[in-house]
Amino acid sequence: MATSTIAFEKPDSASTFAQAAEDGKLILNMGPSHPSTHGVLRILLEMDGEIVTKADPDLGYLHRGDEKIAENMTYNQFVPYTDRLDYLAPLANNVAYALAVEKLMGWDVPPRCKAIRVICCELARISAHLLGLGAFAMDCGAITVFMYTFNEREKIYNLIERLTGARFTTSYTRVGGLTRDLPPGFIEEAQAFVAQFWAKIDELDNLLSRNRIFVDRTKEVGIITREEAIDFGLTGPNLRGSGVDYDVRKANPYCGYENYQFDIPIGSAGDCYDRYLVRVEEMRQSCRILEQVLAKVPEGPFFYSDGKSYLPTKDKVLTKMEELIHQFMIVTEGINAPKGEVYFGAENPKGELGFYINSIGGGVPYRLKIRAPSFVNLSILSKIAPGHMMSDIIAILGSLDFVMGECDR
Repeated sequence: MATSTIAFEKPDSASTFAQAAEDGKLILNMGPSHPSTHGVLRILLEMDGEIVTKADPDLGYLHRGDEKIAENMTYNQFVPYTDRLDYLAPLANNVAYALAVEKLMGWDVPPRCKAIRVICCELARISAHLLGLGAFAMDCGAITVFMYTFNEREKIYNLIERLTGARFTTSYTRVGGLTRDLPPGFIEEAQAFVAQFWAKIDELDNLLSRNRIFVDRTKEVGIITREEAIDFGLTGPNLRGSGVDYDVRKANPYCGYENYQFDIPIGSAGDCYDRYLVRVEEMRQSCRILEQVLAKVPEGPFFYSDGKSYLPTKDKVLTKMEELIHQFMIVTEGINAPKGEVYFGAENPKGELGFYINSIGGGVPYRLKIRAPSFVNLSILSKIAPGHMMSDIIAILGSLDFVMGECDR
């Protein structure tokens, strides 16, 4: 996918520097090795003193070809690759991908599976926002906040490890279900985390929301108007921070989100500070959702089964020949998907993560495309950066909260 097309000559061209010098300007490379670019992002900055006159994000330093890899793998084999998109919220990525394939298959998973997936998505949302806000605060000079947020993330990682057996790249969801059911005592442990986390959000709020330095670094900086946010296709907190009341969980509910009570926080000014406030309030709303789903996780199976397309349980594979053959066929050939085209988008921490699948039948997608919210959200940088000081670019990048693994998919 093409990067931004703002007219920039090669930065190593002698004529470029000569023209910049003649105009009293300087072309500066920010990244791709810079702590504030949150990964291998390179930004070409045209500077007039300390003021940015042009900014062009240059992607591709981490490109791994995930979309093409998906076209050479069975549907379930691609699940671990979704962990590596927004690698701060792998559980949510797994769910979004599985829902896209299930839409193609025409499957409706059982209520217990839906409830567990909601738990996964909201824990992932809180975890991603904690790191995003901690890194944002550190970029603006508030290093202590990062320690607070990382401490809470470790508690979430302990829960994720109990649930999936891994802390980072979980690969927990399967097309049609989950790898395993909730472990004993998990619901009580998750409830205990949520109960104490309300006060931790207030601590984070108190540390930053009225901190003079943080407020001065973020208020009236990087303003994205409502119209600009819509025109550039922004989603998630970056869209809602500009006053657009849109959340996929409300607009197009999935996994039973229509059964839970929660609000959509929106901003008004569309600046870096509003985007920060939206993410803080989103963590509170995630806690509300978690309290509701943990209080009434349905009983029953945690996977869809039509007897043909979903893997049999391990105990049957180890004891019966028919189930062993069944498992062998699905693992080697993949799910026999019907012909067709589908798109499914889920509300991830960074915005709408969407998967487009074009199937010609069989166990492998003919084409798979990923709508990565970080890639789309980052596209507005060239619009809002000019006119700001170079130090403001750091705050703007932190407020956009992107992950390069998702941009360079």
